[in-house]
Amino acid sequence: MRMRALGLVALSAVTALVLAACGSDDSSDSGSATASSSSSAKGKVGVILPDTQSSARWESFDKPLLTKAFKEAGVDADIQNALGDKSKFVSIADGMIQEGVSVLAIVNLDSATGAQVQAKAKAAGVKTIDYDRLTLGGTADYYVSFDNVKVGELQGQGLVDGLTAAKKTNPSIIELNGSPTDNNATLFKQGYDSVLDKQYAKGWKKAGDQSVPDWDNAKAVTIFEQLLTAAGGKVDGVLAANDGLGNSAITVLKKNGLKVPVTGQDATSGGLQNILAGEQYMTVYKPIKDEAEGLVKLAVALLKNEKAETTGTVKDTQGNRDVPSLLLAPKAITKETVKDVVADGFVTKAELCTGKYAALCTEAGVA
Repeated sequence: MRMRALGLVALSAVTALVLAACGSDDSSDSGSATASSSSSAKGKVGVILPDTQSSARWESFDKPLLTKAFKEAGVDADIQNALGDKSKFVSIADGMIQEGVSVLAIVNLDSATGAQVQAKAKAAGVKTIDYDRLTLGGTADYYVSFDNVKVGELQGQGLVDGLTAAKKTNPSIIELNGSPTDNNATLFKQGYDSVLDKQYAKGWKKAGDQSVPDWDNAKAVTIFEQLLTAAGGKVDGVLAANDGLGNSAITVLKKNGLKVPVTGQDATSGGLQNILAGEQYMTVYKPIKDEAEGLVKLAVALLKNEKAETTGTVKDTQGNRDVPSLLLAPKAITKETVKDVVADGFVTKAELCTGKYAALCTEAGVA
């Protein structure tokens, strides 16, 4: 958890960049700043979210936060969800292009479909933004996300911290990775493997390592059961790429009478409840409000034919190009810092501290 202070400093700095770039005055109110920046922005923005299965974030957090941010910016936006269906994804994009959106922002279901949609948009003179997931081989004008390698590093270090606290010697680890078609999953794995490979070199054991198609939590249960069986029913820690996969692993672990450190990501209510109950060691909090506001900032710049401020570039290895990017800083969350996620307004005490979790919330200082 030594990264926590640095993460908070970095997040504050990047958030300040987002807000400053969205307004020309010194107001600290994000709504006023965004509205000021968009006063001369003309055109409509289309946003396509990927599904409702891979994570609770898309409908529970991204959609309402994007709706609010665009409204405050005075920008007309059409936000739809492809519900995990590639054909529906393409159909929604076609409809938005035909309706005359000026900017199209997508969270791709896979890079091939995303690149197909972006090629159509480009041919129609529509500018595009990759939101959260980079489209390999695509043509996005900008990319806004979190530092996804850093997300993985926090997960890897979190598992190391959990196993160290449990005083495990040469523990065996199962890695439950995200979708093989999601470039973010590749970056997460790059991050946590950079941490865990050092431990494997010292004697830790990798008991299993498999990706979960489409981040499907039901498939994750089956996959983890198979990995656990192949490991002789023994495991000391689980690197799960997000809270949904972590919960799938926890379901199997409980069934087998096991309780070990498990990682996650997205700081969902379910993931946080698992942490409060001691069934999950950590998650990674990505302040989606900042990501949503970042998307609005980039979209407004495109609508105004202006160059947006970014934090650097990200390499599209398939398209062999550097994509101008706005990357935000993630934060590791353990039981001691669950209260920070609530204090930030990402989840409410009412939704988190229900039933048996009420007492656990009090214990953890959730106000």
